[in-house]
Amino acid sequence: MERINRSMIEPVSDMPLHYAQESAKKWYVSFQKKVEDVLIHQGLLLALIGFLLGRALILSQLAPFALPFFAAVYLLRKNRAPYALIGLLAGALTVQMVNAVIISASAVFFMLLYKAREPSLTKQFRVVSFYVFLSLGITNLTVHYLTHSKLLMYDGMMILIEASLACILTMIFIQCIPLISFKPRTHSLKTEEIVSVIILMASVMTGTIGWTIYDLSIEHMISRYLVLIFALSAGAAIGSTVGVVTGLIFSLASVATLYQMSLLAFSGLLGGLLKEGKKIGVAVGLLIATVLLGLYGEGNTSLMVTIYESLGAIFLLLLTPTSVIDKLAKHIPGTSEYTNEQQKYMRKMRDVTAQRVAQFSNVFEALSNSFLQIDEMEKEEDPVREFDYFLSNVTEKTCQTCPKKESCWAKDFQTTYEGMKGIMTELALNDRQLSIKTEKDWAQHCTLRSKRVIDAISQELSYYQANQRLKKQVKDSRRLVAEQLRGVSEVMEDFAQEIQRERQNHYIQEEQILESISNFGVQISNVEIYNLEKGNIDIDMTIPYYQERGECEKLIAPMLSDILGETIVVAAEDVETKKGSCFANFRSAKKYVIETGIAHAAKDGGLISGDSYTTMEIGRGKYAVAISDGMGNGERAHIESMETLQLLQKILLLGIEEKVAIKSVNSILSLRTTDEIFSTLDLAMIDLHDAKARFLKICSTPSFVKRGDKVFQIESSNLPIGFMNDIDVDVVSEQLKAEDLLIMMSDGIFEGPMYVENAEFWMKRKIKELKTDDPQAVADLILEEVIRTRGEIGDDMTVVVAKVKHNTPRWSSIPVSSMQKKAQ
Repeated sequence: MERINRSMIEPVSDMPLHYAQESAKKWYVSFQKKVEDVLIHQGLLLALIGFLLGRALILSQLAPFALPFFAAVYLLRKNRAPYALIGLLAGALTVQMVNAVIISASAVFFMLLYKAREPSLTKQFRVVSFYVFLSLGITNLTVHYLTHSKLLMYDGMMILIEASLACILTMIFIQCIPLISFKPRTHSLKTEEIVSVIILMASVMTGTIGWTIYDLSIEHMISRYLVLIFALSAGAAIGSTVGVVTGLIFSLASVATLYQMSLLAFSGLLGGLLKEGKKIGVAVGLLIATVLLGLYGEGNTSLMVTIYESLGAIFLLLLTPTSVIDKLAKHIPGTSEYTNEQQKYMRKMRDVTAQRVAQFSNVFEALSNSFLQIDEMEKEEDPVREFDYFLSNVTEKTCQTCPKKESCWAKDFQTTYEGMKGIMTELALNDRQLSIKTEKDWAQHCTLRSKRVIDAISQELSYYQANQRLKKQVKDSRRLVAEQLRGVSEVMEDFAQEIQRERQNHYIQEEQILESISNFGVQISNVEIYNLEKGNIDIDMTIPYYQERGECEKLIAPMLSDILGETIVVAAEDVETKKGSCFANFRSAKKYVIETGIAHAAKDGGLISGDSYTTMEIGRGKYAVAISDGMGNGERAHIESMETLQLLQKILLLGIEEKVAIKSVNSILSLRTTDEIFSTLDLAMIDLHDAKARFLKICSTPSFVKRGDKVFQIESSNLPIGFMNDIDVDVVSEQLKAEDLLIMMSDGIFEGPMYVENAEFWMKRKIKELKTDDPQAVADLILEEVIRTRGEIGDDMTVVVAKVKHNTPRWSSIPVSSMQKKAQ
């Protein structure tokens, strides 16, 4: 009881804490949304930025920041432009009254120009910048003339410079407004956008010049804090860039702060280099830069003040949540956070795609199962019930009106039933012919309508047999569709699994391979390993272009063979002459290769043969050899056989199993036309990993395998392609060996010799007598022997010879002593 009570009490004691955490989390999210709504959506942030930009001056005289900011907000967020203008005027009033007058007058003039001729969408950025230039330039000229009554060359130059700066800043601020006033962006920031944001922030910080806390400059602390944030988020390059840009803006505002540019740039560089140490690392970088430049820059008098300002910036950095820094880093290209975010997005897209493909696969599998279930249900139908339906149709036409109905069916049911069943069976077996004995026996039993009953059974039998054939065709069609759907489902399932395979990280192995080959004297620009699985190695390399001297095949592949412990070959090579580089893909070599020889001739020496052939590697380490013979000769037969092979090739390349592929081709060809145009198919699928072959012969001649002095035959019988909606494909498997010769031929070769009683024995003897094992020579000799024996080319003749060979690389492996034998 004590244990039970404790288990009941402890979860209750944790419940208030859990609820407190949940409520605190909800309150934080709600508070964050409210702050975002007030600052961004309601325009308060624009007003605060406008206030600081209204105070910002260059050389204590020029104010080029205010009107560009107002113009950018007016263009992109017109409903928030009043907030920005109020902030600008409020900031300008804290400096000089004339600044507020110039800002308000130039803003009104800008709006008048915009309303007078609103720019088109394609040119609005350039036109708005030009409107800013005119508005600020004309307003400054007017105010200066009203206050001084004359215009000196110096004054005119300053007005022109201020207007030009405003024109440039307009283009910069237009890129920044969406980043601070719209919803958070999900894509990365461009380099121009990053620099624009930095310029905007530095311009805003210029408005804090002159503000101090206990003799510590606020603009110095904020600018160093900004550099620390970007150095920690993006590294040394962006950190130093932020320091240079911020220091440059400050130096334009006040020449006395020119020293700050060196400090900020150096701090950004050191902080970025030490970013692996997180906040402490970038803080140490700022302190080192502060001490070094403080000692050599302004002397010991201001060193402590500069250090305190840096400590203030570090304090602000420590108060900044890490999540804010991570969010910023996600939008900056080149950072690990950005890379992870991109990979996360790609994984999400990959998973969604794989899920959709898997769903389609499940749909096809469900459809296949549905068709098979219908066939299973039809198999369970009772044959007796079908015969009862048959007899009911017969008796309806004959026995229903017969006076002896009661006598035959009520008193002598079994004799009547068996008699009709026997008549139906005998008519079905003897081509509608009934024996005299059966007729006499039935006439003795059915004395009134025996002839009529026999005729009715014969007529109904025709309908019954036609119905059975139709049912069989429908059943065969459903079974074929089910197999095709299942084949497509398997291909899509494999494709979904292939999509979900991630590229593994092989950084260590890449560095080891790069170092080993480089130490050998071959320069390699890049190494990318996609797979190190035994027998399925996949490596990409980029090397300098050496004018096609064969470095990939002669040096790199042999070295990789020694490093990885298996034969590696060059699968693909692409040379970019302009860039002076060569891209090469290295893969595991197959254990076997196929060398082919082909000889063919058209009937009577014509140009178009009804035979077609193909040899192709279809991926996954399989090699296909096929011959198709169209019915007859000439162009029509050629088109038929060629189309058969093209359909087969396309379906096999999809990854569908060869038996299903042949049935699919047969279904397509049988439904395509009503003409009696058929074709044969002889297909051999050879696995290049173990030399195992699968033979699928559709009404084709036997094939022969020559192994040394022995010759054995491979044959199978099936109806030709396109003859029926469904065919039963017999698959014959045979284990081939190295140096075996596989000889496949059309009927023109096999049946070609005249006055030969046993064509199989004759062909075996001729193959056995061959003194060469070259595939092309064997094909030529067989064709020549058949033509010589027959004396003419009486039919289309095609012979394809495939030789199985061990895959021996042209170059032996090169030992690499500085590398492990196999990358782990």
